[in-house]
Amino acid sequence: MTTQAPVLSLQGITKRFGSLTANDSISIDVVPGRIHCLLGENGAGKSTLMNILFGLLEPDEGRIMLGDEVLKVSNPKEATAAGIGMVHQHFMLIPVFTVAENMVLGYEPGKGGLLDIRAAREKVRELSARYKLDVDPDALVEDLPVGIQQRVEILKALANDATYLIFDEPTAVLTPQEIDELMVVMKALRDEGRAIVFITHKLREVREVADDITVIRRGKVVGKANPEDSEGEMAAMMVGRAVNLSVAKEPPNLGEDRLVIDDLTVTSPNGQIAVDHLSLTVRGGEIVCVAGVQGNGQTELAETLLGTMTPLSGSAILDGVEISRAKPAKTIAAGLGFVPEDRHRDGFVGEFSIAENLVLNNLDEYSRFGSLDLKRIADNAIARIEEFDIRAGSHTQPVRSLSGGNQQKVVLARELSRPLSLLLASQPTRGVDVGAIEFLHKRIVEERDRGTAVLIVSTELEEVETLADRIAVMYRGKIVGIVDPDTPRDVLGLMMAGIPYDDAVAAAEEARA
Repeated sequence: MTTQAPVLSLQGITKRFGSLTANDSISIDVVPGRIHCLLGENGAGKSTLMNILFGLLEPDEGRIMLGDEVLKVSNPKEATAAGIGMVHQHFMLIPVFTVAENMVLGYEPGKGGLLDIRAAREKVRELSARYKLDVDPDALVEDLPVGIQQRVEILKALANDATYLIFDEPTAVLTPQEIDELMVVMKALRDEGRAIVFITHKLREVREVADDITVIRRGKVVGKANPEDSEGEMAAMMVGRAVNLSVAKEPPNLGEDRLVIDDLTVTSPNGQIAVDHLSLTVRGGEIVCVAGVQGNGQTELAETLLGTMTPLSGSAILDGVEISRAKPAKTIAAGLGFVPEDRHRDGFVGEFSIAENLVLNNLDEYSRFGSLDLKRIADNAIARIEEFDIRAGSHTQPVRSLSGGNQQKVVLARELSRPLSLLLASQPTRGVDVGAIEFLHKRIVEERDRGTAVLIVSTELEEVETLADRIAVMYRGKIVGIVDPDTPRDVLGLMMAGIPYDDAVAAAEEARA
């Protein structure tokens, strides 16, 4: 790119969904040759704003300007024609097509109605070499690791000569090494004059690449930040108050083995091996975090421990009780507390009140002569709301009306309201603001200190490093290794790609040298 492109401006953009205002008069400038980070928690309105820019949504108010001209983008094709490209959080690729075929979908080169697949392959090779994004044009997308699939998404945007590139939460499914590689690519694109909009809630990544930072909270721009600002300062802008990003915890006071998983094998609904001869022990008074890129068997492992999936072989024993072939009611009775990865689907009943949701797994205790004791249920809710700082108008309020962080507090409050042998929490802070993360982490550590065994499944490496007493790295259904929480990030990243610990240490040392 030889000439400086005009500034792309969003001016007074407002978007409403019923009574919810997702974007409230937002104005930002996207400047070629700079990386502009949109920083905010999940649900802040970042993706809605970018979907408007890419033509997937229409604003209720405001306009988009390209230089001095109003830009109308009613669909992605018009956005692409204006030089706007988007790398989506959830890949928009056809799995059964090759890389080359995916690259040209909707913009097929050819003559007389015939697809020129040779030209498409050459375009892939040219862009791969230019941006050091090595991709085989003839590979089927479904056979590619997620990190390579993301390269295809980036190349697809570049193939249309996009000047303004939107990266929507692009690091969610990447290993640390792949994240570092993406940062390098983004800087290279910036340096050749492209404008980058980088949507994220990860503060370390913002400080790594940002030239400009706009902070969005609850649909509004609440200020600008500088890349030199501390993570604490950025977090405070996101939440509106000071936040402690670390959790204070003493070394674990280890008890006896509580959860013993032995040679567990689980198949997914499509018949593929999801958990592959996995063995793991969690002792009382310790937090073991299962780290890994999403989709490597973590979901199936958690659901088997709960009792909603049945293993092909092996066992899981909690305090002497076999739970891997038990119904969920039995595993709960054995002392399992479960925080699911999708709270909306599995964690609560949205139409039920806070009070009702807080006793869903323990109704017998709140019943007398076959009827629910409504006063005890209400009293319990009032106590839990205060203890867990659940921000609500009343205990009768439906859980669906709460913010994500408060919904998660309801789930955790219910699970921690009774004596536990094992707390199993999958993605415990997904979609939760940093203020609620601070609180939830503190409560998880307090549960450990009561002698409970804690098993956390998380794709957030910062969360794993903060909470873990031991880290079990999972790849394609297997435990690649179990390491200490102070293990270097680059070593963990290599293990998350399937490399055993000793080899990962050697490779990381070689890379550093």
